[in-house]
Amino acid sequence: MIDRVEPTAQVRGITVPRFFYGTAWKEDATEALAYAALGAGFRAIDTANQRKHYYEEGVGRAITRRLGEGLPRDALFVQSKFTYRDGQDHRLPYDPGAPIAQQVRQSFDSSLAHLGVARLDSLVLHGPSRRDGLGPEDREAWQAMEALVDVGGAQLIGISNATAAQIEALVGLARIPPAFVQNRCYAERGWDAAVRAVCERHGIMYQGFSLLTANRQVLAHAGVRELAERHGKTTAQIVFRFALQLGMFPLTGTSDPAHMAQDLAAFDFELSRAELSILESAGRR
Repeated sequence: MIDRVEPTAQVRGITVPRFFYGTAWKEDATEALAYAALGAGFRAIDTANQRKHYYEEGVGRAITRRLGEGLPRDALFVQSKFTYRDGQDHRLPYDPGAPIAQQVRQSFDSSLAHLGVARLDSLVLHGPSRRDGLGPEDREAWQAMEALVDVGGAQLIGISNATAAQIEALVGLARIPPAFVQNRCYAERGWDAAVRAVCERHGIMYQGFSLLTANRQVLAHAGVRELAERHGKTTAQIVFRFALQLGMFPLTGTSDPAHMAQDLAAFDFELSRAELSILESAGRR
């Protein structure tokens, strides 16, 4: 665990903001909310070329507006994802009959067009092709993502919705190892302890999402509420601060501009080791 948390970190030589704004499930409000998040101070935006759950073009319009207002492109970290056919609806960003490597490239090119950028700072495989282990499709997709790194199309690559065993398998086959793992983070599973342990062993940064929605029992926990009162913070800020001190790169998807500012204020205080232990135990059944 770390006490002092800086707003950015070096990941494989790339400066990465520690707190991401997630854009899933926002539909027609995507542009306005992404624009507001950038205005609030978020400098890392997470999206996906998966129209079923994301509206990547709306994110792109928000980015274009902020860049036009003077936000330097180098100050912004843009992360998107390649999603297999099973995770998509009928609005596909690639030819479903094409080889996987070609699908990755078509999805990537589509993401650049949607987002109005010349590169992705991070490209994430939006979950393995199967529940257990990795399949040939995963190897092919990963090699296609590595090729994008080779030509400067993506600076970093990662995987989401993966188990500890799948991450170990990916590290074993990768020429360019994953920089990130992005998972839904459940307190009742030790805040995804098994996956975080693999990440730590291999120098992979862990991105945690649904930190609030997957852990409502933590927000309601008497000890966590007492911590919030003691620090003059919200219970959400306490959870985000805990995640930061645990070494995570947390995501928030709040639709409330006031909460955007509050979430970023998680950098403004520290939790003691004893206070962190309250959060560690709060989610246990």
